[in-house]
Amino acid sequence: MSIQESVQLKTIYQSTVTELGADVEMFAEEKMIILFNESAPKDLRDIAVSHTVVSLEGTIEAGDILSFDDQSYEITFVGGKVNETVSELGHCTIAFNGADHADLPGTMCVEEKAMPNINVSTKLSIIKK
Repeated sequence: MSIQESVQLKTIYQSTVTELGADVEMFAEEKMIILFNESAPKDLRDIAVSHTVVSLEGTIEAGDILSFDDQSYEITFVGGKVNETVSELGHCTIAFNGADHADLPGTMCVEEKAMPNINVSTKLSIIKK
């Protein structure tokens, strides 16, 4: 068995996109996505990629993997409030900029590459690496 095969990857968050808010494209132009689970108020869902309510089964850290279906991104930074807001509201702002810092504590940065194609029924996952 190779070293890669012996590494156990654990999915700590897995949800399904249920709605794309009317203003999601505005944020995509800035290379950002705002996530909220379905418990968010309607006015917040207008700016968000909404998804099913699920539990966070661990701590999100830099180096973990964020996936939208088969499109994966290494997490480069996790703001101080991300684990709390993901756990409570399925919420964070994702910046596709590869940064190792962010001005807002609810921001998660991921590697800078093409934004994912997201539709209703897209699977959202966070995987421990």
